[in-house]
Amino acid sequence: MENSTQLAKRFKEVLLDGKWIANTNYKEQLADITWQEARHKIGSLNTIAALTFHVNYYISGVADFFEKGKLEIHDKYSFDLPPIQSEADWKNLVNELIINSERFAKQVEAMSDEQLDATFVQEKYGTYRRNIEGMIEHSYYHLGQISLIKKMIL
Repeated sequence: MENSTQLAKRFKEVLLDGKWIANTNYKEQLADITWQEARHKIGSLNTIAALTFHVNYYISGVADFFEKGKLEIHDKYSFDLPPIQSEADWKNLVNELIINSERFAKQVEAMSDEQLDATFVQEKYGTYRRNIEGMIEHSYYHLGQISLIKKMIL
């Protein structure tokens, strides 16, 4: 269980409470963003809202897979952000990201070493461990984008 505990901790660092790698995390970065700032478009860059939706889409989809055993997410829908037209819309999206991140972390923490080394969905996707590590790396990648966009608009 030590492996799963460490993976869950690394995941929580980027999403919920860490400062080690990026000196920040999603929860901290998104806490003071208004809905107008979240929607602010700079050139061809994604908005903070779109990136938040995108990361949440994958976290939620993989967490659902952990529970149901069926992967129902598709890359082509990962930026299909519903309209953010109010502060409530934005706060709901951020809260959903936090809730799904907490759920994902708990699921990872409960995994055995055997499950971490098992095939994830299909052999071409590798193991559970590889996909969890990929989720962490993917999250850091977009956290960097959010941090830079935030600096550009504030």
